Amino acid sequence: MVLHRRLARRLSRNPGFSVRLQQENGVMAHNFLSSNRDQPMLLPPDLRDWLDEGHLAWFVIEAIEELDLDAFYSSYRSDGHGRAAHDPKMMLTLLAYAYCVGERSSRGIERRCREDVAFRVITANQAPDHATIARFRVRHERAVADLFGQVLGLCAGAGLVEVGVIAVDGSKFAAMASDRATRSYEQIAEEILAEAGRIDAAEHEIHGQARGDELPEHLARREGRRAWLREAKQRLDVERAEREESIPRAREKRLELCHRRLIEDWQTERQANRDYEAYRERGVRERGKQGMGSPPKPVEPAPTPAGKINTSDPDARRMKAGRSFIPAYNAQAVTTENQIVVAAEITTEGVDFEQLEPMIGAAEQELQAAGVSERPEVVLADAGYWSNGHIDSLRERGMTPIVAPDTTRNRPRKTRLGGPYDFMRRVIATEAGGDLYSRRQWMVEPVFAQIKANRRIGRFKRRGRAAARSEWRLIAATHNLLKLHRHSLGAATA
Repeated sequence: MVLHRRLARRLSRNPGFSVRLQQENGVMAHNFLSSNRDQPMLLPPDLRDWLDEGHLAWFVIEAIEELDLDAFYSSYRSDGHGRAAHDPKMMLTLLAYAYCVGERSSRGIERRCREDVAFRVITANQAPDHATIARFRVRHERAVADLFGQVLGLCAGAGLVEVGVIAVDGSKFAAMASDRATRSYEQIAEEILAEAGRIDAAEHEIHGQARGDELPEHLARREGRRAWLREAKQRLDVERAEREESIPRAREKRLELCHRRLIEDWQTERQANRDYEAYRERGVRERGKQGMGSPPKPVEPAPTPAGKINTSDPDARRMKAGRSFIPAYNAQAVTTENQIVVAAEITTEGVDFEQLEPMIGAAEQELQAAGVSERPEVVLADAGYWSNGHIDSLRERGMTPIVAPDTTRNRPRKTRLGGPYDFMRRVIATEAGGDLYSRRQWMVEPVFAQIKANRRIGRFKRRGRAAARSEWRLIAATHNLLKLHRHSLGAATA
């Protein structure tokens, strides 16, 4: 037994001894490379030797170096006091690279900072914990959203932004909420009452017959006051962090928010009905019933709010995605023929017909800020964007909108016949118009396919419209970074 152990140790320390021993015994050995995991090894001391020169991590590091990050640094103290924080440039680079490779979970990013060589290079062998990563994303919500424009400027500098022909489209992204969390006004009121009952019972368990707001004994002592002030400061910091979120984290606060919004919508509907009644009565007095024609009868609103709202994310709306309805946001994008995203916005409307002109306007603003003087000439969109008013507005601004008037070329819609509808059908029926409209499919649809399928991004990680917009613009910015990286690799090998 001892001999076997000695032989095993000798074999593990000297693989060549095993080969000689087998040759001496007349046994032919396989010629394999040794994979001894007990052999101590050191990684190269220089981080630049850990990854190939053309690796995506190096490209993201260099791209972030080119950006103006004053908005990130301005929220930190400049006097050197306080606990040291991670460098915002490193944290932003980490976040951008993680989104590029489809890793958006703060815990997943923390894990890869320990296990993935590329993440370790970006962090210089540091390992920010998931809470730090999550807080950074919340703290710099607006600055992260504005990152999109600067990345678009990098793409423009590389000659990738050609906007003669642009396409607009939208896709539903699931909200960070379950459809089972959708509640009516009555259900929310019941939950608020039940929550209040639980709070009363808990306070009675703690305070008994006392009010609960009596001055604690330890506040009469100087050492007790200092401890209480520290605790109060910690609670205040937490509350401030929560207020930075557009949606409260505490469930009872979200219930109150949902309750208030349903009441506000209901009051708006009732006020609109009263305004219409006043308008109708004034018209009858001035012009008589004949002069008013046949105005629609006023709608009597329900005595209580009749709508529903999601208690996990009150900003999300129930939208059709595939064959089912889910709480979601409608992510809009405008792209070029090179599949560069030149505008990225969020809407809570499940349909697209009101988004054509706003998205083209957003694209013009983004292009101007990125230093692109060229203006869009042709705008492509599918049938969901058909709107006579938006199409006429784009024409007045010197653009040629080519929007499918319906989902099929064989069945014209009777409700749209005449005017722009017939004209657009004739344009798309021509060889030139049909060829131009066919570009839309490969200009914008692959962008959403690459984001959802290749990068596995189909749901937002944060709640609230502002948070979803910030994340969607970061997703679009990293899409452009990946396009720019591929372009740089192609230029290097050309």
